[in-house]
Amino acid sequence: MTATATARYHVTGMDCASCAAKIEGAARKVPGVSDVKVSIASQIMTLEVDDAATRLPVVENAVSDLGYQLDRIGAPKTSADAAEVDDDDRIPDLSHVTPAYKRALWIVVLLNVGYGVIEIGGSFLAGSQALQADALDFIGDGLISFLGLIAVGWGLAARARAALLQGIFLALLGFGVIGSTFYRVFVEHEPQTLLMAGFATVALIVNVLAAVVLLPHRKGDANMRAVWLFSRNDAIGNFAVIAAAGVVWALNSPWPDLIVAFAVAGLFLQSAWSIIRDARNDLREAAPASGAKA
Repeated sequence: MTATATARYHVTGMDCASCAAKIEGAARKVPGVSDVKVSIASQIMTLEVDDAATRLPVVENAVSDLGYQLDRIGAPKTSADAAEVDDDDRIPDLSHVTPAYKRALWIVVLLNVGYGVIEIGGSFLAGSQALQADALDFIGDGLISFLGLIAVGWGLAARARAALLQGIFLALLGFGVIGSTFYRVFVEHEPQTLLMAGFATVALIVNVLAAVVLLPHRKGDANMRAVWLFSRNDAIGNFAVIAAAGVVWALNSPWPDLIVAFAVAGLFLQSAWSIIRDARNDLREAAPASGAKA
């Protein structure tokens, strides 16, 4: 009978909760793989596999085909010795994270967070809730990339605590946008459509610049597709805001702006909750390991 093994990987390339869901789905399709969990908080995938030597290369290929980089953390642990070996604090092989790649990630972080702050100011100037919600997406992407960049050598508990604080902060921002959007429902206010469309157009340009910065540091067609998918998903939000501005102008009504704001903020809150949930799970997993070491 083949012993069940627990394998752990550091995942490079995730920037949202939907990324984690896609990776989990790809791993679960591999026969013999069970109990897959991908934490957006710690950027770690944990899975149970009945034949590590045969199954894990298939899992790695399936995830790589989606455009994500997997780096093994330690050796797979069998069910017989899982209690004796702890690899929570082992650092994966991140040789592909070169200084040039780190610089590119820093540029992407600054682009996302920097323009997110600018777009929040623009949302007040234009009186647009959709712009405000789109700004959250920029800030959220930037902070997730920032955490993944600085926490490479951290232990599981430290990464989880940092992610928990980040998730709470992002959730508060999301609830703030939802609250202010509800306020606009009862207080008639039509946004300035030219400003609204202008800031959303610049947001689209910033997303394209972020993709251009990362493209030279991606290896192979799969990773190129990953950059394309991230950029495409962000661009959909930008186009939604631009379209909302056009419909607001055509109908002389603020409702298109409010509907887009609710939709974007709702998706943002879902991502924030995923970060908080994963961080709490990671903290629970780290606690027994800390006790065992003590």
